[in-house]
Amino acid sequence: MRQPLLLSLFLIFLCASSFGGVWITSPANGATINGPVDFVANSNTSCSGGIGSMGIYPAPYQLSYIGSGSNLNHSLQMNTGKYNVVVVAWDRCGGASTAGVTVNVTNNGGGGSGSSFTNLQNSGGWHGAGQGPPNFVDCNPCSKVAWSWQEGVNSPSLSGHAAKYNMWGSGPYWDVLFNNHLIGDGSSQGMLDGDHKIVPNLHDFTYDVYFFGSNLNASQAVEFDLNQFFGGMGFIWGHECRIAGGHEWDIWDNINQHWVPTGVKCYPNNNAWNHLTIHVQRTSDNHLLYQTITLNGQTATLNHYYSPGPAPGWYGVTVNYQMDGDSQQTPYSIYLDQLTYSYQ
Repeated sequence: MRQPLLLSLFLIFLCASSFGGVWITSPANGATINGPVDFVANSNTSCSGGIGSMGIYPAPYQLSYIGSGSNLNHSLQMNTGKYNVVVVAWDRCGGASTAGVTVNVTNNGGGGSGSSFTNLQNSGGWHGAGQGPPNFVDCNPCSKVAWSWQEGVNSPSLSGHAAKYNMWGSGPYWDVLFNNHLIGDGSSQGMLDGDHKIVPNLHDFTYDVYFFGSNLNASQAVEFDLNQFFGGMGFIWGHECRIAGGHEWDIWDNINQHWVPTGVKCYPNNNAWNHLTIHVQRTSDNHLLYQTITLNGQTATLNHYYSPGPAPGWYGVTVNYQMDGDSQQTPYSIYLDQLTYSYQ
């Protein structure tokens, strides 16, 4: 006879004396949440191999997400309803431990329960362009920077299908932008939205990705952008983690076309997988709201508002990943995996 999930996991926990436990820091127990639910948790174990992975069960026998390591940070799209969610951690000695949290999902924002594009790093549809000082206008090819990327990389990888992005060149502070059109004009995902009924009604976006670099100090910055264009307006939620540039998060001011320091430190781990979750919104009066940045389980709440910039003729939802070169244009590579873009 099949045991209920919670009982099964509890019995596993009793047999796994190596475990210290699982601690959920977000969401709060009994919280009511409109939109994606940000799950943040950590675990430990006395197993010499450490924690192998952690997962989220919104309902019995429904594993909706699994990620490697002892820290979990994932934004999950959920339908309206009440959930008794179980977060599970598995160690490399065969043990497991759980923690539970009750959450009420309302999805009253007008976008329904939302949808996601998953494993975008392996989906195709990416385009690259270089940008150089002083004006950082797209070029392809470029005189002082070059780049390449490869999908389906199995090592290092979490999913077995990571993507590797490379940049090199001779010009200081040159950048490489990688862009993918998701919804609307030029959609790589088959969502052209010819009647313009999807894009103008979207207001809530989440960028969730793991990234890995063995030479992160060579990066001036790594950039992660969520973009929406319609009605002549451009909403570019730009997020830049300065590394050689000073270990701080900057966000993009669409009107004044410059980066604004947030005061939030950014210290990704070298030669290890880093988990990043960014959550933004377009407000009902068409302003950009930068909400939260979560890196390796540490969440910074921003709540900064900006006006959109002009974007005549542009229509759709796109995603960017960008690599910035340092003063010596030192070559480096970054791997992306489990890239999920959620929208509602």
